[in-house]
Amino acid sequence: VQLVESGGGLVRPGGSLRLSCTASGGIFSFLEMGWYRQAPGKERELVASISRFGTTDYADSVKGRFFVSRDNAKNTMWLQMNNLKVGGKAVYFCNPFPAGPTWGQGTQVTVSS
Repeated sequence: VQLVESGGGLVRPGGSLRLSCTASGGIFSFLEMGWYRQAPGKERELVASISRFGTTDYADSVKGRFFVSRDNAKNTMWLQMNNLKVGGKAVYFCNPFPAGPTWGQGTQVTVSS
């Protein structure tokens, strides 16, 4: 499956962004998916996952602020990020969960005043 992330940008602390992940390849609906992020100098981490049926799970650091959803008919997954905290920038990626070996370009999110 090929994945393309979009929706990143510069946002002020406390603001919101909605990231999108569009898949091609025909098997998206069968996959459990995840949103991952990587800050400069840090390891990539899982922030949210969603099963093929919509069951979600979140890293403790984003619980109550981030919400993952998907539309299998549209081969698309979203990450609604609210109350973003100041912390520099990170690149957000989507990938199956557990993650496969191939990563897309990601989309950069910068939280800064």
